[in-house]
Amino acid sequence: MTLGPDPRPPFDSQARPPFDRQALEEAFSVLPDLDLELLPEAASTNQVAAERARAGADEGLVVVADHQTAGRGRLDRTWETPPGTAVTFSMLLRPSVPPATWPWLPLLTGHTVAKALRAEGYDAHVKWPNDVLVEERKVAGILVERVDTPDGAAAVVGVGVNVGLTEDELPVPTATSLAIEAGGSDGVPSRDSVLLDVVAAIREGYDTWQVGGEGAAARLAASYAESCATIGQQVRVDLPTGEAIVGRATAIDPDGRLVVETGSGAQRVGAGDVVHVRPAT
Repeated sequence: MTLGPDPRPPFDSQARPPFDRQALEEAFSVLPDLDLELLPEAASTNQVAAERARAGADEGLVVVADHQTAGRGRLDRTWETPPGTAVTFSMLLRPSVPPATWPWLPLLTGHTVAKALRAEGYDAHVKWPNDVLVEERKVAGILVERVDTPDGAAAVVGVGVNVGLTEDELPVPTATSLAIEAGGSDGVPSRDSVLLDVVAAIREGYDTWQVGGEGAAARLAASYAESCATIGQQVRVDLPTGEAIVGRATAIDPDGRLVVETGSGAQRVGAGDVVHVRPAT
């Protein structure tokens, strides 16, 4: 297990304490096939994890930043939160499943993060492909990136969960946090607890997907579709070309693409083909 230097947080260590380094070290020591690198601050945990991957790091490395200063989302959108208010980490994976199935990894991640938050008592669901929502507001974001390394292709799975943000601290009105959804700080799980639950859920879901073959893939597809808030909604899918598809989202196909029924028939779109999916007006 690799731990960075002791953090010196520029925030109220009583109201918003740093991660409990000792507790996390002890917890990760009994989590199978996971290794922790805890940093007091990082521009982007995905960037750090990618560097570790190119240097030969093993699958299961989890890079955690107590404070991430320049996080990234899809399409290079920025993702920033005040110190002590979020869980930000990246997990290094080296999938052995066929490359054609890799597009399922972002969906699997969003699905397992939502499951972990539901276990904490939140009504969390996924907006296709992998935004995690509570009451139609985004509580967690995910960015999965492929990294070419001397040992073959790897995947860096980046996750950010808003834990302690107040309404005034939200980056956009469509965001939320666990504290807001709980009605205040009382009863909100600690960042340490959220980190451990989410990491364990992702690893369990990933391992099942890896070794379960076609049966596991089919169960993932069915379970994802059941918890996907996009299915059954009238949606507008904005494409990079500037065009838009408007219709009812009816299913997720075997390749993880969103099926939209339009006036001219069913159209399928992959996450890489889409700028934004939003309710149709």
